[in-house]
Amino acid sequence: MTRRTFRLERPDRVVVGTVGQPGSRVFHLQVREGSQLVTVRCEKVQISHIALQMDRILDGLAAHVADVFVPPSVEKPDDLDPLDAPIEEEFTVGTMAMAFDDESKRIEMEMYAVSDDELMMSDPAMLLTTLPEAAPDSLEVVMTTSQARQFVARCRVVVASGRQYCPYCSQQILSAEGHLCPRSNGYRRPLVW
Repeated sequence: MTRRTFRLERPDRVVVGTVGQPGSRVFHLQVREGSQLVTVRCEKVQISHIALQMDRILDGLAAHVADVFVPPSVEKPDDLDPLDAPIEEEFTVGTMAMAFDDESKRIEMEMYAVSDDELMMSDPAMLLTTLPEAAPDSLEVVMTTSQARQFVARCRVVVASGRQYCPYCSQQILSAEGHLCPRSNGYRRPLVW
């Protein structure tokens, strides 16, 4: 099978979103550049890690690199629109990498498809030394620092919009009927917010 590499260097939109109800949501990362639309499937924890690491890179740049404009963090992203249709997954993300390109002054994010190669699964760093034709499908996205800040904010909103938390014990409520709160001493009481 031929390896596919999607490289979007001037994306118009880079967002994460979900399909489904809380508790059974499917997470997607979607990139649009002109008429090209690429959608990959991710796990919730991957979205959280992407946001955390990208935020660290941006904060480090703001604090230590004078010739790079880095906007401050934002709580609410400008783009809260749904994912673009059609949502056709190119692959499921396995390994991810992120870096700042000093020459272009942009954040580069690479995502590789889940691989059934046992060596690559045990050591994802092998992707760096693997011949391109032997590597799994990949998505490479190059973002400005402003796009990256907006992307981080959207990641946080999407991750936080899942299941609600109990106001008494702070555990996630896994059922629509509520949960047996340990602070209620064994009695199910209605949760009213």
